[in-house]
Amino acid sequence: MQTFLHRRALCRPRKLHLWYGLAALPLIAAQTAHAVPAYARQTGSACADCHAGAYGPALTPYGMRFKMNGYTDTDGQGTKIPAAIQINGTRTVPAKGQSSNQLSEADIYLAGRVSDHVGGFVKVADYNTGNNKFNTQLSDVDLRFVAKDLKLADKEALIGVSFNNNPGFDDPVDALPAATLNGPPTVSGTLLNPSSSNTLAHRVYGASLYALYDKNWYGELGTYNSLPTSMQNNLGYRISGDPGKLSDTVYARFAYLRDFKRQFVSAGLVGLTTKRQLPRSGPSESLTDLGYDVTYQYLGNHENIVQLAYVNIMERRRYATTPFGPIPGLVALPRGVVHDQSLTATYVFKQSYGVTISHMVSTGTHDIVRYVPYGEPDTSSNSLTVFWTPFGKDDSFTTIANLRLAVEWFHFNKFNGSSDNVFGAPPGAPMTNARDLNAFVIFASVAF
Repeated sequence: MQTFLHRRALCRPRKLHLWYGLAALPLIAAQTAHAVPAYARQTGSACADCHAGAYGPALTPYGMRFKMNGYTDTDGQGTKIPAAIQINGTRTVPAKGQSSNQLSEADIYLAGRVSDHVGGFVKVADYNTGNNKFNTQLSDVDLRFVAKDLKLADKEALIGVSFNNNPGFDDPVDALPAATLNGPPTVSGTLLNPSSSNTLAHRVYGASLYALYDKNWYGELGTYNSLPTSMQNNLGYRISGDPGKLSDTVYARFAYLRDFKRQFVSAGLVGLTTKRQLPRSGPSESLTDLGYDVTYQYLGNHENIVQLAYVNIMERRRYATTPFGPIPGLVALPRGVVHDQSLTATYVFKQSYGVTISHMVSTGTHDIVRYVPYGEPDTSSNSLTVFWTPFGKDDSFTTIANLRLAVEWFHFNKFNGSSDNVFGAPPGAPMTNARDLNAFVIFASVAF
């Protein structure tokens, strides 16, 4: 989701740009890690074997292993077509504004194995932008080469390379914002949050070397560069969301994973540092993201599944410029910090009926010049999603196709540093409160 560009000091908030992003927010928050039927056909396993629910949201340890194995595992019963299709329809009821019914998205997945050591995931999405107009985008890409069944110091090991366009999407734990598409809505978020303005997601390209040692220790090290603006445009992305020119970019991930068969726990660290020119002809600023995450999953006999996940990412910024404010002597700070946090709890009954609750917070250093009108980018929100997935299980009508029916409530406690008059409208002018950004969404997704 794109929000308005917070770095343009001396400018009033861009309401149209902001509302454009918020309109898509509930859909993005709800559509977390869905199962891809092409993988079920390839492996002979039901979607529910890889996912806590038969259509997501969370990966099981089996699904994590499949992802680290480069999407190459197979049932050995011949070559399968590595493709799938997903179609989404929604009814959106905003707290303010007109309700809408629409075919919101149609996706094509090219996903599966090429050989014993090469596999991948490519999503091409066609989004409804309103008035029955669609915009085609190259969404997430994760192409892998992996060497499996290795031995290091008499311990099992796996080494692979991931070529991808979204830092964190390739993470096996599936807890980072890029993997869940559930980053906190924000006025000024971290680089690792796909809901931030000028996000890196889908607008960069890079590669990471990763390894799993002794089944429990995961490490990854990689680098990224931004796509040329002309290519971003050709791939379906507005040039206004360009992440800028990147240099000296390093991405690192380390996690401890432990599968207790009926339970799973993980704890991880993540970091990304880069220098950025935004605009590309401008001076360079430095940004460093550091974060940690913890997850717990109770699988039991797969009748009652519970997952808890907490992600905390902080970004330190050394700005390229320190613009003056509207009041003489008022100058923007040369450095700042932004902070994204999310806490998510999911319960799934018989891998069919589920509920997901998320609490998301984004905060930042007080800066009256950069964050108009209150000097605070602080935003907090909650979402509640109730869903039903009838297929994709071993005992269902089909294990290689899926349907998901869901409703979601999205609620803002605070936006842009305030609960009331979030855009700082002058006396007598129409005001927008944080609760006016709330939405209720009914959606259906089918994949085959």
